[in-house]
Amino acid sequence: MGAGHNALVTAAYAAKAGLKVGVFEKRHVVGGAVSTEELVPGYQFDYGGSAHILIRMTPVVQELELSRYGLHYTDLDPMFHASNGEDPWFVYRDAERTIHELNEKFPGQGDAYRRFLADWTPFADAVADLFNTAPGPLDMGKMILRSKGEMSMQDQLSRILRPYGDVAKEYFSDERVRAPLTWMAAQSGPPPTDPLSAPFLLWHPLYHRGGVARPKGGSGGLTKALARATEAYGGEIFVNAGVRRILLENGRAAGIELEDGQRYTARAVVSGAHILTTAAALPPEVVPEAAKRVRVGNGFGMVLRLALKGKVKYRNHTEPDSRIGLGLLIKNEQQLMKGYGEFLAGEPTKDPPIIAMSFSAIDDSLAPPDGEVLWLWAQYYPYELSSGDWKTRTEEARENILNAFEHYAPGTRDQIVGELVQTPLWLEQNLGLHRGNVMHLEMSFDQMFSFRPFMAASQYKWPGVPGLYITGASTHPGGGIMGASGRSAATVLVKDLTRRGWK
Repeated sequence: MGAGHNALVTAAYAAKAGLKVGVFEKRHVVGGAVSTEELVPGYQFDYGGSAHILIRMTPVVQELELSRYGLHYTDLDPMFHASNGEDPWFVYRDAERTIHELNEKFPGQGDAYRRFLADWTPFADAVADLFNTAPGPLDMGKMILRSKGEMSMQDQLSRILRPYGDVAKEYFSDERVRAPLTWMAAQSGPPPTDPLSAPFLLWHPLYHRGGVARPKGGSGGLTKALARATEAYGGEIFVNAGVRRILLENGRAAGIELEDGQRYTARAVVSGAHILTTAAALPPEVVPEAAKRVRVGNGFGMVLRLALKGKVKYRNHTEPDSRIGLGLLIKNEQQLMKGYGEFLAGEPTKDPPIIAMSFSAIDDSLAPPDGEVLWLWAQYYPYELSSGDWKTRTEEARENILNAFEHYAPGTRDQIVGELVQTPLWLEQNLGLHRGNVMHLEMSFDQMFSFRPFMAASQYKWPGVPGLYITGASTHPGGGIMGASGRSAATVLVKDLTRRGWK
């Protein structure tokens, strides 16, 4: 049920294990939020996630042999360009190069970056290991015990329990360095002041481990390869085939009914849809109260996807390096907190920090020779507004994102030849992301690990309904392009249906 990247990962593993698999997708294209289409002639637009980072920390690509099915990754180096508009700097795959250039530009901050990596690389490695396994109730303790750094357990735990904004200040005295790293940590959702949020900053060393990459042809290159792999292993994929309800027989999941009334029976059903979409497809009596209480939140971010007739031209940046990696564009820490305050008040952010992505710089298949694709992700944007609605306020929010980006790259608006504006409402209506939350559920620690989506469902099985399995961003380890949830769900599914594991 659903063909997002985690659902396709589960399908591919299940088909490879010899199970007869059918994938049913509501949209006309597979991939969910990891899909790409030519929305403007000559320009390939991603619909959702664009930077492939965490999946590089999993064995999914290798185990499913996705390169055989058309997946070709291009590494981004530099991985990030950080800037307040005046003082740009870069994060390279090579940590020592990053450290050296930081020290040259901001004396002492490279040394601070080295200390930060030394202190937290073991922890980041432990987090990556836990992401690749089913969650357990002692995950916090496991993270600490597996972190074999020089820091004492007491010091490590005290930092993990703190807001990531506070931890960043302990290491980096220069806000020009600290603010972009804090802004990257904010991509998980919680603001820099939330307790227990430090891990969103502390897994930063993983970027140097696995790198940042892009599939050739767009983010959908991953899900197209997963679909081909599933079909090569004998599975079938159906698009324009939305699931209306999950069929039960004697209390067990026994198949699905599509929106057009067609029925398919099965020994098991796996839902890769949002947890609330899954609940809506079930009879009310088998939906536990905990499933109804999950916290989705009030929106998150907004995306402006642009087709440009010319290349992005940053002021005070190094070309073409500034167009390669993810742009961590933030004036100062107050900009992020002010945006979050406006969000809490139900207002779209007036001057948002931005993640800028122009991957046509390394992939000429995305745009015409003289053109460019540019994605601008901004935070924070409420799904429910304190005044008006998204039909009347979309243009205002669009203008504010463009105005914010003009601080870094003046004249960009004059280059626009096509666009896609993705408000929180758009994300809900077109990608099934309830209330516009790209992470499905808020990524706070009370909804992570064995608490995601809720404790009784944390092992990728729907409680009380044998034969019904769940995967996707609603489950551990949460949102982002990783595929670990799909792989873990497949492990449980294949073991249950075949009484053996897969290799």
